[in-house]
Amino acid sequence: MKISVVGSINMDMTVKAERIPLKGETLKGEDLKYIPGGKGANQAVAMAKLGADVEMFGCVGDDGAGKELLKNLEDMGVRTGNIRTVEGVPTGIALITVGENDNTIIVVAGANDCVDKAYVDSIKDELLQSEVVVLQHEIPQETNEYVIRLCHENGVKVVLNPGPARPVKQEIVELVTYLTPNEHEAKIIFGDEIQTEELLKRYPEKLLITQGSKGVSMCLAGGEVLLVPARKAAVVDTTGAGDTLNGAFTVQIAKGESVREALRFGNVAASLSTEKFGAQGGMPTFEEVMAELEKC
Repeated sequence: MKISVVGSINMDMTVKAERIPLKGETLKGEDLKYIPGGKGANQAVAMAKLGADVEMFGCVGDDGAGKELLKNLEDMGVRTGNIRTVEGVPTGIALITVGENDNTIIVVAGANDCVDKAYVDSIKDELLQSEVVVLQHEIPQETNEYVIRLCHENGVKVVLNPGPARPVKQEIVELVTYLTPNEHEAKIIFGDEIQTEELLKRYPEKLLITQGSKGVSMCLAGGEVLLVPARKAAVVDTTGAGDTLNGAFTVQIAKGESVREALRFGNVAASLSTEKFGAQGGMPTFEEVMAELEKC
């Protein structure tokens, strides 16, 4: 079963400092790292490492970062033949400063903004061969909406991970197969007047809400609200845990597993990813997740 991701491809530039600098202040930094990232690419890599047949659709710039990111995706087992290299536009970059167990992030979309409707039209035949298409919020919103309508019209399942947080039209909520916000993103989409349990019951087997250390929740078809508690982990780095959960959940859904089993699998995969450094580097294999599930 082919899974496709339409989304962002970024280079994360991470620097450590003793603390976050104040306005107008210069601090000495250390340990500068260039790490492949972008929510779209992260989710594609998570699924490829779990053994899925995954194709990435998106754009990079004609610079060194773009070349490096394409090679990284290929090395991770992701298909890249339809990723467009855009001349004269930089590859997407996230500038991350880490200090005192906190961070600041500035994202420069770059070539990710070139993932537009014209690009989607150029790859739609390949895209519509997918069992599931996965989307996030790091490409233009009108592109996401266009892809969702296109997939709905052609019977292709859609997983929308609505991060970073921004509003989602009610029509789009109805059209997607699965919507996977965290608690903050759910409030941006649905407002904060509705309790989580009531909200989940409105969208059985569609709305999946991640709740950090509590775990992940979804309402089953029979009306039972299922909370899969977080697995205890020796946390090293939480970066990419949400992307791992989305990828792992999607892999199991594409295989025809129940949402209950897909949630359990995704939850364990996400917790395992926190036990190693780096978003993509920490993502587990299928065998690692199954071995952990057997202990539960």
